[in-house]
This record gives sequence, C-alpha cells and structure tokens, in this order.
Amino acid sequence: MTTPNTAEICNIPCFDQDKVQKIQKALVEETRLPELAEFYKLLGNVTRLKILIALADAELCVCDIAHVLGLSTAATSHQLKLLRDQGWLKMRNDGKMVYYRLHSEDLLKALKGDLKMLESRLS
Repeated sequence: MTTPNTAEICNIPCFDQDKVQKIQKALVEETRLPELAEFYKLLGNVTRLKILIALADAELCVCDIAHVLGLSTAATSHQLKLLRDQGWLKMRNDGKMVYYRLHSEDLLKALKGDLKMLESRLS
C-alpha cells in the first residue's frame, strides 16, 4: 500500500474527528485487506469467472473447459491452477485425464448473488 504525498492529502479541517479517527483505526488494524484485494484481483478476470460458473453444475475435464472457453488446454490449465491454488477448485486424476469441480459453494453463492445484483441495477 502506498502512502499519499502531502499534496494528495485533504487539507480541509475534519468535521467529525472522532468518527474519522475511529474509522482510520479500524482500517489500519484490518490486516486482511491486502488479502481481500488479491482475492478480488483474481476474480477480476472474465475467463476465471467463466470457469467458476461452468463448474457450478458439473465436473469437467480440462479439455472440455478449454472448449467451453475457446482456449488452448495450456491457457486453460494455467487459469485452473490459479483457481485451485485459492482452494476454490478440486482436482481429480483419472489416468491421463484431469477433472475439476467447484470446491467452494460459498464462492458460487456470492458470484450468483453479485450477478443478480448487477442484473437488477441494469433493469
């Protein structure tokens, strides 16, 4: 996290210093914010979102996911590894075939809720 230089800091006197100090203290003490930012950065990719939604209903092999996305198996495998490293996917080997399934129902609920919220904003 970068520190703003003095030219970027608001110079207007604070109206409610107690409220501002309380919020500042809470933000400084929140050690998980960088982790949360990385979480959202990983979800900020359309391909990875498509993978998560595609795996919501069924287990798929890497080749099937690649066909769904219109990508190479190498590019698909790379995206799958990023999602698996977060613990969002489970992997199963069956001979030379590798199958993936969604491992986080909470993540799927959040994504579907976010899609509904977005759709309602656009209506």
